[in-house]
Amino acid sequence: MRREAKFWKKVNEEIQCLLCPRNCKISDGKRGFCGARENKGGVLYTLTYGSIISMAADPIEKKPLYHFWPGSSVFSIAAPGCTFSCRHCQNWEISQRKVGEVATEDISPEELIRLTKEYQCSGIAHTYSEPTIWTEYAIDVGKLAKAEGLYNVYVTNGYISLDVLQELAPWLDAANVDVKAFSDDFYKRICGVPSLQPVLDACKWMYEHHIHLEITYLIIPKENDGPEEIRKFCKWVSEELDLEVPVHFSRFYPQYRMLDKPPTPVETLEKAHKIAKEEGLCYVYLGNVPGHPYDNTYCPECGEVLIGRYGYSILEFNVVEGRCPRCHRKIPIVGTMVEG
Repeated sequence: MRREAKFWKKVNEEIQCLLCPRNCKISDGKRGFCGARENKGGVLYTLTYGSIISMAADPIEKKPLYHFWPGSSVFSIAAPGCTFSCRHCQNWEISQRKVGEVATEDISPEELIRLTKEYQCSGIAHTYSEPTIWTEYAIDVGKLAKAEGLYNVYVTNGYISLDVLQELAPWLDAANVDVKAFSDDFYKRICGVPSLQPVLDACKWMYEHHIHLEITYLIIPKENDGPEEIRKFCKWVSEELDLEVPVHFSRFYPQYRMLDKPPTPVETLEKAHKIAKEEGLCYVYLGNVPGHPYDNTYCPECGEVLIGRYGYSILEFNVVEGRCPRCHRKIPIVGTMVEG
């Protein structure tokens, strides 16, 4: 759906988009890198306002958000387009398509809220592709969601301008940010952006402004799996964020333009888990390894199993009034268990 965009300014004969740190300069009749914003006659338009390419009711654990309303269902939506061009994209059929290349369905914020309730979901997740590209829509959805007692969450690459994030923040309850590696070289070669730093800045901003934050690090063999890089990442979480920010080390499977890499060995994930615990991180998970014991939540104080999981299903939930039932340590979980 075409609609006049926010977050831009005129620079001579061009428009500069201010949505993400690319700051694309767009000539009349052209689109920015993401393909979702177009200069038409000296005005920037968003082409994806409510243009949904995929929607489904998912477990919140799939995002993954393990410490945010566990057990709840979330209505997941996406638009075509992305601010990155990752060679290993797990959702490339959606994120690497441009407006006009694929069929979409226009759904107003009001209709989205109705669908969320109809499917008995507790909130909305902007996911699968990069939600930054339709921030105007996410803000309008978030306003209605808050009025209806629903949550609004992002699954994002974190490449968003801080001024934009500030406008979105009142209507964003939680985010899982993909920190794809801990080097600029990886971001340049694999993701097509010049620097990791804007992602780290966005994570820090979210944490400091009390948006519930969890971080996913997809471990790719011989690309971002070195022990030193993993340790630098863990030190950054502990020193710049908080030891209690949940971290998900996820297993890579060959996708898109990175079919030459094998799936990540489970032992590599376990080594990353060990490094994270050595650096003091309290809640460290291994993703895409169903049934692994490190998919559970344990009390950092006494080791009690607080949330037992298999895949996206919760098998046991033992947090009592936000605390460990054995040692009574406070556990950072937003909300309580939602019965399916």
